[in-house]
Amino acid sequence: MRTGTMSRRMVVVPSAGRTLAVAACDDVIVAWPHIAPHVPGASAELLQPGEHLAARAVAVPDAPPDARRVINAHLHVLHLADGTLCVHAVAMHRPGHGAVLLLGGHGAGKTLAGLALAERGWQWLAGDVTLLDVAADGGSFVRGGTTAILGRRGAVRRWFPDLDLPEAGPVVVDLRRSDTSAAGPGRVPVVAAVLVCLDADPSAAGGVLERVDRHTAATAWLRGSGHLLDRLLDAGEQPLRLLEDEHAQRRRIRYVPP
Repeated sequence: MRTGTMSRRMVVVPSAGRTLAVAACDDVIVAWPHIAPHVPGASAELLQPGEHLAARAVAVPDAPPDARRVINAHLHVLHLADGTLCVHAVAMHRPGHGAVLLLGGHGAGKTLAGLALAERGWQWLAGDVTLLDVAADGGSFVRGGTTAILGRRGAVRRWFPDLDLPEAGPVVVDLRRSDTSAAGPGRVPVVAAVLVCLDADPSAAGGVLERVDRHTAATAWLRGSGHLLDRLLDAGEQPLRLLEDEHAQRRRIRYVPP
């Protein structure tokens, strides 16, 4: 990983009640309001100084995209140590009920399914990465997540034309609005998880819901819970997965819901 030669400042990155000390250049610190929506449990407020934590600060690259990837990978390790998984999943909540997690790989249709649920009165808890507290009795709770709601422009324009998304622009777009931004009301119990695979109108009735076998479910959970370690950096060849040692890997396997 290349961290460049720019001068650095020690700052504290907050994430759902926990903190990560970071040594970052001014470009990253200035860009933080744009980075934060893609960091689980983070706030877009200006980062606070953290000189007192310099001894354990993580040096991040100068480029904001790579800085975000490295911060997220270290947050994966930080949260895991306290019994929290960082899962590649959309989390939706219906008042009076619990949370439903929508799992699946890139392009599976998690955001489209979330948009369809939002049309029916569901609220966003996490738009792409969900922080999941795993209880000793096997229960799980949504602790927070990313506030960015990421969707593919073409699919969103096709199935949700009322959102008036312009035709031109990046392939992947953040769909946050003041009335849709993911924001959790505290720890919410998870009542169900769905492995999403959409190939038609997500708002239409008549979809197929099948119970998957235990091994398939566990594999989907394990793959989703390693998402933040499977990022490639634009500069350098540091494999972020190496941040998770064997002990942490075994802990994560134990935390995977049965």
